[in-house]
Amino acid sequence: MVLARQRRIATDHDIQLLQGAQEYFPALIADMDAALSDIQFETYIFDCTGAGAQVAEALMRAAERGVRVHLVVDGVGTGRMAEPWRTRLRDAGVRLEVYSPLGPLGLLLPMHWRRLHRKLCVVDGRVLFCGGINVLDDFYDPNHGPLSAPRFDFAVRAVGTLVQHASDTMEQLWWRMRAVSDVRHRRLSLALADMRAASAARQAVRHAQRQQRGMRALLLLRDNLRHRASIERAYLRAIAQARREIIIANAYFVPGGKLRRALVLAARRGVRVQLLLQGRYEYFMQYHAARPVYGALLAAGVEIWEYEPSFLHAKVAVVDAATRRAWATVGSSNLDPLSLLLAREANVVVRDPAFAQQLRQRLVRARDQGGRPLDPHEYAARPWRERVLDRIAFGLMRAALWVTGNRY
Repeated sequence: MVLARQRRIATDHDIQLLQGAQEYFPALIADMDAALSDIQFETYIFDCTGAGAQVAEALMRAAERGVRVHLVVDGVGTGRMAEPWRTRLRDAGVRLEVYSPLGPLGLLLPMHWRRLHRKLCVVDGRVLFCGGINVLDDFYDPNHGPLSAPRFDFAVRAVGTLVQHASDTMEQLWWRMRAVSDVRHRRLSLALADMRAASAARQAVRHAQRQQRGMRALLLLRDNLRHRASIERAYLRAIAQARREIIIANAYFVPGGKLRRALVLAARRGVRVQLLLQGRYEYFMQYHAARPVYGALLAAGVEIWEYEPSFLHAKVAVVDAATRRAWATVGSSNLDPLSLLLAREANVVVRDPAFAQQLRQRLVRARDQGGRPLDPHEYAARPWRERVLDRIAFGLMRAALWVTGNRY
């Protein structure tokens, strides 16, 4: 079993679905304000415009009252955080690290294509937030300015066994990033003492809680060492086992051959396969490289809906929600080469009919209210200029994969 190989699925979880920053930020800030020992936070984008400032303020409040706060941001998604926020966070005691900062050659070096794309937060080792939502105002985009409708995205708040898995992984990454600096400045003994103290505090919090049986859930992490294909395999298994319905909402959808074949086979055996994808132009590569794969999917009977009210940033799926075998996932992983082959990603898988039904209802509402169905004849008749751009983008993506030595 794919899930068993990653980590045994546990049944002691309470998982809450959160849609958009408007639901995510208040829940996140409430737990940060209640933190007793430490906050571990990783995100691709940390932008303090608008509502994003509320998260920064919560981190500073926690650090100022003595909570250990570790914040890791990506060197491309965030880069060097804008002043005065960077100084304010550090002065408050927030410990900030930038994952793989870009040097003079930037993204010209393939080694810099491996990014930290996951969005994780663990508070006191007792509660986990995981999903696709960055620290970014729902009504603001750094490249496009103010938005007329909120960004469409999801996260979960989770309590249970998977929290420790996330905490351990984040702790390993933090100390790996800090190791060189600490050794260089001969602070290793202080760093080890700090780590032991934080670990003891988290254990005290966890021992004070009672574990109860609840929802079945699992945290899937993708990295470039032991878990290179964990998230893709989970998707493939769920799609292969589907009997009635598959709904996938994905921001940057350029599936490889295995995923395309799995979706086609599901549609051909009578499963209703629906894809809710990005309908607005955001980036050249992601927009145009996705279009060449639509033809085979449409021909097999896969329904493709393009979401148009705002930017679709969701990375979620639900399979057979109305059955006891219901499967759902919420996370940071797109179904494209960057997420599935290069980036650090995190998805929570939930095997609970009530949760799956709730996610399905939100996706169906978004499909019906903001989705435009892609007609196969319209797709085949799209202008030659668009076809050329699609092929150029798809070719560039395949060339980039060849440079990294990956096959997709």
